[in-house]
Amino acid sequence: MATIKDIAKQAGVSSATVSRVLNYDETLSVSEDKRKLIFEIAEELDYMPPRKRNVGKVAKKLKIGLVHWYTMSQELDDPYYMSIRLGIEKMCYENDVEIVKIFKPDEYDFQKLESVDGFIAIGKFTDSQISKIYERSQNIVFVDSSPMEEKFDCVVIDFEKAVTGALDYLWEIGHRKIGYIGGRETIGPDHIALGERRESVFKSHMMALGAYNEAFVHIGAFLAESGYRLMKQAIQSGGETPTAYFIASDSIAIGALRAVHECGLKVPKDINIIGFNDIPTSKYTVPPLTTVRVHKEFMGETAVELLLERIIKRRDISKKVIIPTALQVRESTCKV
Repeated sequence: MATIKDIAKQAGVSSATVSRVLNYDETLSVSEDKRKLIFEIAEELDYMPPRKRNVGKVAKKLKIGLVHWYTMSQELDDPYYMSIRLGIEKMCYENDVEIVKIFKPDEYDFQKLESVDGFIAIGKFTDSQISKIYERSQNIVFVDSSPMEEKFDCVVIDFEKAVTGALDYLWEIGHRKIGYIGGRETIGPDHIALGERRESVFKSHMMALGAYNEAFVHIGAFLAESGYRLMKQAIQSGGETPTAYFIASDSIAIGALRAVHECGLKVPKDINIIGFNDIPTSKYTVPPLTTVRVHKEFMGETAVELLLERIIKRRDISKKVIIPTALQVRESTCKV
């Protein structure tokens, strides 16, 4: 039977670090990559904590399929989805539920998921992909999307309240020229374009305030490199520059912060910036990033609770759970 020492040896960390990670010690300072590695090694070695070793075996250990719309490398570029997945893995670990993971399902064979009791699908999926999942189990929970709400459970956030709340905050502290930097996504092998709620809510709310300016909107990808490039273009275009930007993800915002600095301007003196997601590095940027906090791990935990309810209690009426967000004000914004 695997021990904490076995996990520590493979992960290249101390036994104390492994113990604190597996017990979800929030005071421990450890990188997301290392935390992820420890959980994956524990799962691979089939580690069982001492408190569970003497518990009588249940009739059948549940097994769920975790389908991720990203590849592993894409997930590393966007910690938002990694945090959701870690929340799922934490709840499964605590409930002794086995997980079979598939990243970017177009690139993998769904046959390995024949014997699962249900699915959690992270991200957005085509109708064809959803059909393939449904063929293997009717117990499905979607996280960060809500296809066919009358049929499937889902865990989402209220983008409208999140975006309007951030914009109203900028308005209240005196900003009238507010820009937007964001990305757009596609799904499936045919790269079907998806609508972007943050962008559409930004446009409608700024129009309602009588302050929408198409020239202040810049669209690229959900990457730091894209934020860097778009912010540089906006500043160096020769046109009017907004006093504040709402940016669709913290990853994009981190790139934008660097661009502002390289252009000889200062945040927040010259340009205010608000991000979205509150990834772990946001509090350590220079200056620390004001951002919309999304409770990502809790979204993952909630998805597991819904799926277990579907499987164990045989609930057949779908549920949609909307997780609230909160604006985390830091030093990248200030009064005009």
